[in-house]
Amino acid sequence: MNKQRLLFVMNNLHCGGAEKALVSLLQTIDYTRFEVDLLLFRKEGLFLNQVPATVTILEAPQSYAYFDGSFIRSLGTAFLKLRWDIIWNRIGFTRQYKKERHAAIREQKVWRYISATMPPLKSSYDLAIGFLEKMPTYYIVEKVSATCKLGFVHNDYEKLGMDAQFDLPYFQKLDAIATISESCLSSLQRQFPTLSSRLLIIQNISSPSVIQQLAEVSIPPMGSGLKLLTIGRLDPQKGYDLLIEAALYLKQQQLAFTWSILGDGGLKANLLEQIKTHDLQEHIVFLGIQENPYPYLKQCDIYVQTSRFEGKSVAIDEAKILQKPIIVTNFSTAKDQITDGYNGSIVDMAGIAIAKGILDLSANPSLQAQFRLQLAKEKMGNEAEVEKIYQLVAKGK
Repeated sequence: MNKQRLLFVMNNLHCGGAEKALVSLLQTIDYTRFEVDLLLFRKEGLFLNQVPATVTILEAPQSYAYFDGSFIRSLGTAFLKLRWDIIWNRIGFTRQYKKERHAAIREQKVWRYISATMPPLKSSYDLAIGFLEKMPTYYIVEKVSATCKLGFVHNDYEKLGMDAQFDLPYFQKLDAIATISESCLSSLQRQFPTLSSRLLIIQNISSPSVIQQLAEVSIPPMGSGLKLLTIGRLDPQKGYDLLIEAALYLKQQQLAFTWSILGDGGLKANLLEQIKTHDLQEHIVFLGIQENPYPYLKQCDIYVQTSRFEGKSVAIDEAKILQKPIIVTNFSTAKDQITDGYNGSIVDMAGIAIAKGILDLSANPSLQAQFRLQLAKEKMGNEAEVEKIYQLVAKGK
């Protein structure tokens, strides 16, 4: 039997929810039925070594490197190779990049300069999947020959602040647009009402058996006192300024605690300065990116998500699988994962509210036990979500 061909396109495999979701999906696919290629614009990242050996990782489009490095070096290299198309488009890219201040819209608008230097992909596929909004989706629309094309939006589209009119012509050329939760689906329906029939939910895949097994790995103790944990890249979306405000309030209340953070990103230097200013060095600890975060989840007393917005948080699902008491801020999709007072706590999006939620929950062992009991009853494994991918292939035949 001839295997059907799938292509996944992604920016990279650095530590993030969408990246982890992609690797989990790749680990779930039936490779007796499918031949899978993965194209990364940058072939790097923490999760790269978790990609199954049966997946062929394609070489990144060579011209992309000219838009992902130093302006002068890129122009110099392009000049030596007489790539006038790259020189012209790299100049246009830089002008647009400096002109547009909104990061998400900037990434939309600079795509045309990157695209102009990229040749179409030579292979053809039964299904091509742009696994993230913006560039991966634009790439499969413009550069890939496939019977069926699927784009993913891994967040609340409206909270991302993207230009829907820019995306509309791309989305119109997709056979399906997937997102990861009911709230995210509603957001897409509001922005793209004419495409409602193409919208669907494909949840991030989490495997309880794998997570529970990996959680048994031994790690050093995570500090002293109440052990708090937050996982996520160091980005304004994740609300680390609120975390610091909460930690300061906890310190003022003389609570003994250690708040560990798994993640890295551009805000680290700024966050470290704030921590030093408030003399919180003994309370807030950066543990960097951990390939296996599950022993840290297992050891913590309370998992805290301080985000301003999320699609559907992979870290929250993983904390639920390990039956940890969970506190989340009241972002728009929080109720898709947590029912306040039933299987976790939802608090206002403010530092003091987060801190008071921590104090209340830490002082109430019976409520913690109730949360664990309810989480133990929930069916968390969703490996069957991969069937939705198979159905799209079947429809495209």
